[in-house]
Amino acid sequence: MENEILYTIDIWSPEIILLLVLSGVLIGIINTLAGSGTAISYAIFMLLGLSPAYSNGSIRLGVVTQTLAAGINFHKKKMLNLKYAVYIAIPITLGSIVGAEIAVNINQELFKKVIGFAMIIMIYFLLHKPEKWIKERDEVNKNSIKWWHYLVYFLIGLYGGFIHIGVGIFLLAALVLMSGYDLVHANGLKVFIVFVYTPFALAIFMINGQIDYAVGLLSAVGNTIGGIWASNYAVKYGAKPLRWVLLVVLFLFTMYLFGFFDKLF
Repeated sequence: MENEILYTIDIWSPEIILLLVLSGVLIGIINTLAGSGTAISYAIFMLLGLSPAYSNGSIRLGVVTQTLAAGINFHKKKMLNLKYAVYIAIPITLGSIVGAEIAVNINQELFKKVIGFAMIIMIYFLLHKPEKWIKERDEVNKNSIKWWHYLVYFLIGLYGGFIHIGVGIFLLAALVLMSGYDLVHANGLKVFIVFVYTPFALAIFMINGQIDYAVGLLSAVGNTIGGIWASNYAVKYGAKPLRWVLLVVLFLFTMYLFGFFDKLF
């Protein structure tokens, strides 16, 4: 079966458990401060032997726990406009359900290529330092929600439900450049919105039996720790150093997905 779990190594060895938890911490920090850290989860899960479908479903477990913990912290710091977040979360959630339905039914080899191209897009954004142009509007200036805003957020949800990689970057860009939020408040909104829509996408993967709970929950422990830490220090620290770590991972994993390592070795 193309979706069958086939571990290449013993996931219950202390080394692998430590790898999943520690990488989960890094992923939680990157996702909370910026976005697209989930690429590391895809890389590790698939290298452990999970299929693209199982990897795509299993990473959502950590996303839920991480965004819940970080969202609570942002709310305590009064960096979260819940009323506005709900308005945005509705079209994103609807889009995520559609996107997840597409993901669970797509051909796995084709899906590998889709992930690969998503990685290339993320590399582009990382090289062009999206935090620079996002931070240029450093004031809260919330515009009224227009009809086409809902369409944009629906499409972001569609992408997030289909493949979670980089959805945080796209959501931050929309919240700042389209809806008029500064980066700090947009980050709090982003975390809460991702928390709202992810369980719906996760349910689709659960129903279709495309979740590895052992790997996903071990990573989720680290995701949660990373999300709490990053949300506590989001105002003080930027994400530039972490972007370079992510850039290397994205580049190497993209080469893996397109078969460059097979040709080299």
